[in-house]
Amino acid sequence: MQNMGEGSCPFEFNFDPATFKAGDTVSYRVTGSLSGFPFAGTIFAVHDDYIEILADPAKPEERMKATRESRPVVAESEIR
Repeated sequence: MQNMGEGSCPFEFNFDPATFKAGDTVSYRVTGSLSGFPFAGTIFAVHDDYIEILADPAKPEERMKATRESRPVVAESEIR
C-alpha cells in the first residue's frame, strides 16, 4: 500500500495478535484462488485460537473465521 498519494497507507493495521480486539483493522490473507492478494477487514470478535473478521462492517452477519496471527488467514470457503 505504498506510493498511494503522499506515500502513506490509508489504514492503520494491528499486527499483534496478543492485542487484537473488536474494531481493530487487520490485513488478512485468503487461501486458494485468492492467495497472494492482500485484504483488509475489521475484527468482529476475538477468541482464544481464532478471530472473526468483517470484510464489510455494514454487513455484520457476513463474518469470516480467521487464524489468530499477525496477518490472519481466512479459508477461501469462508468468503461470502
